[in-house]
Amino acid sequence: MRTLDVSLGDRSYPIHIGSGLLGQTCELIGDRIGKRAVIVTNAAIAAHYVTPLRSALASIKTDVIVVPDGEAHKSSATVHDVVTRLLELRVDRATTVVALGGGVVGDVAGFAAAICLRGLPLVQIPTTLLAQVDSSVGGKTGVNHPLGKNLIGAFWQPRAVLIDVECLRTLPARELKAGLAEVIKYGAIRDAAFFDWLEQNVSRLVERDSVALEHAIHASCRIKAEIVAADEREAGERALLNFGHTFGHAIETAEGYGTWLHGEAVAAGMVLAARLSESVCGLRANDRERIVRLVDAFDLPTSPPKMEPTRWYELMSRDKKVTDGAMRFVLLEALGRGVVRSDVATEHVKAILTT
Repeated sequence: MRTLDVSLGDRSYPIHIGSGLLGQTCELIGDRIGKRAVIVTNAAIAAHYVTPLRSALASIKTDVIVVPDGEAHKSSATVHDVVTRLLELRVDRATTVVALGGGVVGDVAGFAAAICLRGLPLVQIPTTLLAQVDSSVGGKTGVNHPLGKNLIGAFWQPRAVLIDVECLRTLPARELKAGLAEVIKYGAIRDAAFFDWLEQNVSRLVERDSVALEHAIHASCRIKAEIVAADEREAGERALLNFGHTFGHAIETAEGYGTWLHGEAVAAGMVLAARLSESVCGLRANDRERIVRLVDAFDLPTSPPKMEPTRWYELMSRDKKVTDGAMRFVLLEALGRGVVRSDVATEHVKAILTT
């Protein structure tokens, strides 16, 4: 097992990463859960992991709330249902919400925890690769709106994150690949050596080699923990974590939530951002090509769906990173060196959207 810390003063918390950790939940983070917990999950995850988790928490009183599966249910209505059920269970401010599942479960449970009784303790136990390397860490919680992705939510840091690599054994292949898009992101924006390692270990990751997966998860969480500790509420550096997301969120909104998986949309978005980086930041053509090749090697989309530039602009203008009416794009000066730019000329963006 490896442990990282997200350093946020008195709200700091550990990220435990390893194989077979679910059965050690009480020993590892029982003190951060307390005497009572409500596990929020979905039916698919519950079938595999609720019983082992409740057994591991045998000394703690537990209840379970099951939410619908899929991005289409990452909505205010689902959060309302979770809060209603929490209140029916007569939770108090010492009751911990345990999010057991992928990014949708983590976001919905986290947002419900943030607003119920003005805040309940939260623990994240992510079971998808995307959630393990991204959404479970950093305290972003929230839901989608018909006008845009993740537009309703709150920052609400967990008390602990427990990542059991064994949970990836039951993950559908398409979702595993979608999670790898977020892994690529970390190398692209912050760690060129890690990007090199990913290029050399494609088959091991796709084949779910546990040592390779644990290394990739640890490297991704290390980078995210460093960035979150420096900029918790995305006032500056944390925006780097949105490489590919400005375009990706537009794809998800346009196509309908769940049609493209989040990681698939981010993958196509990273390719667009790399092309924009070449024209705006001087990213070398070879580095741009390496990003495209790695995305393709993981069998992820390298091209977005067809969309008129006016539609792209309409959707991207609602992005959370827009400041004073100016779009902020996360671009690359080189592999491993991301930057945030709000001065990108419209003609540069239109050029990559129309070719």
